[in-house]
Amino acid sequence: MTVIRGADARRSETPGGVMTTFASPTQGGAERALWRVDARPGAEGPVHDFDVEQVWSWIAGAATVELGDETYSVAAGDTVVMPARTVRRVLADPADGYTAIVTASAGARAMSADGADLGVPPWIG
Repeated sequence: MTVIRGADARRSETPGGVMTTFASPTQGGAERALWRVDARPGAEGPVHDFDVEQVWSWIAGAATVELGDETYSVAAGDTVVMPARTVRRVLADPADGYTAIVTASAGARAMSADGADLGVPPWIG
Protein backbone atom coordinates (compact mmCIF):
# COMPACT_ATOMS: atom_id res chain seq x y z
CA MET A 1 0.00 0.00 0.00
CA THR A 2 1.19 3.50 -0.80
CA VAL A 3 0.04 6.63 1.01
CA ILE A 4 0.45 9.84 -0.96
CA ARG A 5 0.23 12.85 1.33
CA GLY A 6 -1.57 15.99 0.24
CA ALA A 7 1.66 17.94 0.51
CA ASP A 8 3.18 15.56 -2.08
CA ALA A 9 0.50 16.10 -4.74
CA ARG A 10 2.09 17.31 -7.98
CA ARG A 11 0.76 20.47 -9.67
CA SER A 12 0.87 21.11 -13.43
CA GLU A 13 -0.37 24.38 -14.91
CA THR A 14 -1.65 24.90 -18.44
CA PRO A 15 -3.60 27.76 -20.04
CA GLY A 16 -6.77 25.70 -19.38
CA GLY A 17 -6.23 25.17 -15.66
CA VAL A 18 -4.25 23.61 -12.85
CA MET A 19 -4.01 19.83 -12.62
CA THR A 20 -3.15 18.39 -9.21
CA THR A 21 -2.01 14.77 -9.43
CA PHE A 22 -2.98 12.57 -6.49
CA ALA A 23 -1.77 9.23 -7.91
CA SER A 24 0.05 8.11 -11.06
CA PRO A 25 2.83 5.71 -12.08
CA THR A 26 5.46 8.21 -10.92
CA GLN A 27 3.49 9.08 -7.82
CA GLY A 28 2.63 5.97 -5.85
CA GLY A 29 2.99 3.37 -8.61
CA ALA A 30 -0.72 3.44 -9.43
CA GLU A 31 -2.17 1.60 -12.43
CA ARG A 32 -4.58 4.51 -12.79
CA ALA A 33 -3.94 8.21 -12.63
CA LEU A 34 -6.15 10.38 -10.45
CA TRP A 35 -6.08 14.17 -10.58
CA ARG A 36 -8.08 17.32 -9.89
CA VAL A 37 -8.67 19.99 -12.51
CA ASP A 38 -9.24 23.56 -11.33
CA ALA A 39 -10.29 25.78 -14.25
CA ARG A 40 -10.65 29.52 -13.84
CA PRO A 41 -13.85 31.22 -15.03
CA GLY A 42 -14.07 31.24 -18.83
CA ALA A 43 -11.06 28.95 -19.38
CA GLU A 44 -11.20 26.94 -22.60
CA GLY A 45 -9.45 23.59 -22.74
CA PRO A 46 -7.89 22.52 -26.03
CA VAL A 47 -9.65 20.42 -28.65
CA HIS A 48 -7.95 17.05 -28.16
CA ASP A 49 -8.41 13.32 -27.68
CA PHE A 50 -7.08 10.44 -25.56
CA ASP A 51 -6.30 6.82 -26.33
CA VAL A 52 -8.16 5.62 -23.22
CA GLU A 53 -11.44 6.30 -21.45
CA GLN A 54 -11.49 9.11 -18.90
CA VAL A 55 -14.05 9.67 -16.15
CA TRP A 56 -14.66 13.27 -15.04
CA SER A 57 -16.73 14.12 -11.97
CA TRP A 58 -17.53 17.78 -11.24
CA ILE A 59 -17.31 18.81 -7.60
CA ALA A 60 -17.72 22.60 -7.98
CA GLY A 61 -18.73 25.11 -10.63
CA ALA A 62 -19.97 24.22 -14.09
CA ALA A 63 -18.74 23.58 -17.63
CA THR A 64 -19.73 22.84 -21.18
CA VAL A 65 -18.32 19.57 -22.50
CA GLU A 66 -17.97 19.10 -26.24
CA LEU A 67 -17.65 15.36 -26.77
CA GLY A 68 -17.68 14.06 -30.33
CA ASP A 69 -20.74 15.57 -32.01
CA GLU A 70 -22.53 16.21 -28.71
CA THR A 71 -22.47 19.13 -26.26
CA TYR A 72 -23.35 18.75 -22.58
CA SER A 73 -23.85 21.28 -19.80
CA VAL A 74 -22.52 19.88 -16.51
CA ALA A 75 -22.33 21.12 -12.94
CA ALA A 76 -21.25 19.95 -9.48
CA GLY A 77 -22.47 16.39 -8.91
CA ASP A 78 -22.40 15.44 -12.62
CA THR A 79 -20.07 12.80 -14.09
CA VAL A 80 -19.08 12.37 -17.72
CA VAL A 81 -17.51 9.18 -19.08
CA MET A 82 -15.40 10.25 -22.05
CA PRO A 83 -14.75 7.33 -24.39
CA ALA A 84 -11.32 6.74 -25.89
CA ARG A 85 -10.69 8.22 -29.31
CA THR A 86 -13.49 10.76 -29.04
CA VAL A 87 -12.45 14.36 -29.63
CA ARG A 88 -13.33 16.56 -26.69
CA ARG A 89 -13.05 20.04 -25.21
CA VAL A 90 -14.10 21.34 -21.80
CA LEU A 91 -15.14 24.98 -21.43
CA ALA A 92 -15.31 26.43 -17.93
CA ASP A 93 -18.37 28.36 -16.79
CA PRO A 94 -17.69 32.06 -17.46
CA ALA A 95 -18.77 33.11 -13.96
CA ASP A 96 -17.60 30.26 -11.71
CA GLY A 97 -15.06 28.08 -13.52
CA TYR A 98 -15.04 24.50 -12.24
CA THR A 99 -13.29 21.86 -10.21
CA ALA A 100 -13.41 18.23 -11.37
CA ILE A 101 -11.83 14.97 -10.27
CA VAL A 102 -10.59 12.86 -13.20
CA THR A 103 -9.26 9.34 -13.59
CA ALA A 104 -7.76 7.44 -16.51
CA SER A 105 -5.43 4.52 -17.09
CA ALA A 106 -1.83 5.25 -16.21
CA GLY A 107 0.18 6.30 -19.23
CA ALA A 108 -2.84 7.61 -21.15
CA ARG A 109 -1.65 9.39 -24.28
CA ALA A 110 -3.11 12.67 -25.48
CA MET A 111 -3.68 13.29 -29.17
CA SER A 112 -4.49 16.35 -31.22
CA ALA A 113 -7.88 16.48 -32.92
CA ASP A 114 -6.24 15.17 -36.12
CA GLY A 115 -4.73 12.18 -34.27
CA ALA A 116 -1.13 13.34 -33.83
CA ASP A 117 0.42 11.82 -30.69
CA LEU A 118 1.04 14.50 -28.03
CA GLY A 119 2.44 12.08 -25.45
CA VAL A 120 1.56 11.44 -21.82
CA PRO A 121 0.60 14.63 -19.96
CA PRO A 122 2.62 15.23 -16.77
CA TRP A 123 -0.45 14.88 -14.53
CA ILE A 124 -1.05 11.33 -15.85
CA GLY A 125 2.55 10.06 -16.01
